[in-house]
Amino acid sequence: MLKVGIIGTGVIFDLSIQGYLNNKDVEITCLSDKTIEKATEKIKKFKLGKDTRVYSDYKEMLDKEKLDIIEILLPHHLHAEVVVYAAKKGVKTISVQKPMALSLEEADMMIEACDNSGSTLSIYENFLFAPHILKAKELIDSDYIGDPSSIRIKIAMGSKGGWKVPNGANQWRKDPKMVGGAKKGSPVLLDNGWHAFSLAPWFFGEEIEKVFAQTGNYKGIDAPAYVMFKYYQKHEHLIPQYGHMEFVLMPEMQIPSKYYSTDEFIEIIASRGIMKINQGTSIGNTMSKSDIFAPIVIIRDGKVETLSEFEKDWKHSFIAATKHIIEVAKGNKEPILSGEQAKNILRFNLAAIRSSELGKEISLNEFI
Repeated sequence: MLKVGIIGTGVIFDLSIQGYLNNKDVEITCLSDKTIEKATEKIKKFKLGKDTRVYSDYKEMLDKEKLDIIEILLPHHLHAEVVVYAAKKGVKTISVQKPMALSLEEADMMIEACDNSGSTLSIYENFLFAPHILKAKELIDSDYIGDPSSIRIKIAMGSKGGWKVPNGANQWRKDPKMVGGAKKGSPVLLDNGWHAFSLAPWFFGEEIEKVFAQTGNYKGIDAPAYVMFKYYQKHEHLIPQYGHMEFVLMPEMQIPSKYYSTDEFIEIIASRGIMKINQGTSIGNTMSKSDIFAPIVIIRDGKVETLSEFEKDWKHSFIAATKHIIEVAKGNKEPILSGEQAKNILRFNLAAIRSSELGKEISLNEFI
């Protein structure tokens, strides 16, 4: 049985833990949180074993516990130091939340530490495991809509709805150094946007060559934001592939979500058809019941198809992502995002932030 330790017991804990519950292959043996009471409450809430140990210092936990899997559910400015320490302690599989790190230098530190220790580094990206997203990827890979030529990802951000973000979390997101560097940083692009920056190369199976971005400044938030990018053409395509992301604010809108007041809409144009992927974070709300917002809509060969038979709750992406980590730890699968793959996403993300600051196109080959 694999022994699991979790560092950080905030709101994401409640989703990430569900893939471990009632799983005969794993045992959650310990939790770490600066607030002992919070971790103790989570033990009761999820009916973990009475012998589950709690630590206020993650280093003490890693010093004393022999772990096969460590889940790092901390703010991203803490990812690098915790990954490096866990690797030195010989943890077999290290799972860390998005975004991977604050800088490419930190990413290199994490990758090197895991390479030296033989640890497997896996960057947790639950969006890649959402049932309707997986189906969309399957259809694209099977050439169902032909050769993809462009992707548009629209992220809608409301001001109301979803769970309450702790004040402490909002405070560090206001520090430019914590959200992408540069003069202003970018809480929208680096934090909220990581999912979109991950999906764009994953859907097409191509990395990004260059990017141009522009961000606004609505009451201190760098939105609306626009990101345009061009793919490398390592494989032969009918026409060059491009993409566009748009982050829009709805300052008086409540998005009916149990999680964040955010939702995502994706449109992929290919040589034989168009695919619309409706809803991400908020899938399962009242819009999901409408045919207009079916999880997947395909326009192909003069016909409109809708695919709706999916588990319509964002939590299922977390459950599947966590189960994937377990299979990685068992040696049955490779991480869906290795350290190097996640570093490429981070490069794409940080290059967009730099582009918005400089007002010019950035080549990712030159962004090191």
